[in-house]
Amino acid sequence: MPGSMKVLCYNCVSAVSLCSGACAEVDSDTEAVAGEPFKLGCISCKMRGEVEASATVDWLFKARGETDFVHIYSYDGEASSIIDERFQDRMEWHGSKKTFDLQDASVDLLNVTFNDSGVYRCIFNRVLSYEHYEFSTIASKVVHLTVVAKATRGTASIVSEVMMYVSIIGLQLWLLVEMIYCYRKIAAAGEEALRASAAEYLAIASESKDNCAGVQVAE
Repeated sequence: MPGSMKVLCYNCVSAVSLCSGACAEVDSDTEAVAGEPFKLGCISCKMRGEVEASATVDWLFKARGETDFVHIYSYDGEASSIIDERFQDRMEWHGSKKTFDLQDASVDLLNVTFNDSGVYRCIFNRVLSYEHYEFSTIASKVVHLTVVAKATRGTASIVSEVMMYVSIIGLQLWLLVEMIYCYRKIAAAGEEALRASAAEYLAIASESKDNCAGVQVAE
């Protein structure tokens, strides 16, 4: 394999590996429907992806009308524990799997009830392992959850859908204009070619006629 191809392949593999290990912090949804499951999203990315780390996760909950957070759930990379009986058999891990380097601490809340409305906080207790020492950090995310009887569409969702349809219509109109322009340009070029061909034919015919007349005179 040529050297340049090897470099190209290496760059492609490197890019793929970087993408596969990428982490993006996305905010959780905040509206759940009673009686249905809901994913409480919580992502905390490491600042240095190449540094080895391990983490444990704790979820806290403050119901509406309450002033203090209550510890309801924990996960250590191997096993989970539901601590608050209100969520017994209703919380399942939906985050990072088969690793102690937890960056996604999302959990599924099953059979949502109106009593689940409130503020949720997930806390990452992370240990970064360097060559000669370890460094502990704590990161937290907050989710304000509202439980409704029926799903409602947010303003952002409606605006996004409208913009999508506007973009599609605009693209179709642009394509139509381009097609008309190209058609007219091709038609004009065809007419010009026909006129040129007709003029050339008349010139050849006239020249042939003059040649014939000269031959007759010479005879």
